[in-house]
Amino acid sequence: MHRDIELTNWTAVCPLDEIVPNTGVCALLKGEQVAVFHVLDAEERVFAIGNYDPNSGVSVLSRGLVGSLGGRIVVASPIYKQHFDLFTGECLEAPEHSVPSYRARVEDGKVWVCA
Repeated sequence: MHRDIELTNWTAVCPLDEIVPNTGVCALLKGEQVAVFHVLDAEERVFAIGNYDPNSGVSVLSRGLVGSLGGRIVVASPIYKQHFDLFTGECLEAPEHSVPSYRARVEDGKVWVCA
C-alpha cells in the first residue's frame, strides 16, 4: 500500500533531454509552479524547488542562473540575485524567504517530481 501511495505523488514533468544542462524549466504540479533543474557537474542530477521568488514577488526561479556557492548547488534569482539552495530551497541571503523543495528523479529518460 505504501508503494501505491508513493507512486501517485510522482508526476512526469518532461523528458530529461528537453532541459538544457545547468538550466531550469517551470512545471505546474497540483496547481503550484515548480522550478525543475537539470544539473550536470560531476554527475547528472535533477532538482525541484518552488518557482515563486518571495524576494521579488514573481514566479521566476526556473529562469535563474545555476551555479555553486560555498560548496552548495544554487540558483540565483534573475530579479535580485538571491541564491536558493537546490537541495533544500533555502535562500542563502534571507533564510526567512526560503522556498519549498521537492524530491526529483530521472526514470526511463523522464524527469519525475514528487509533490
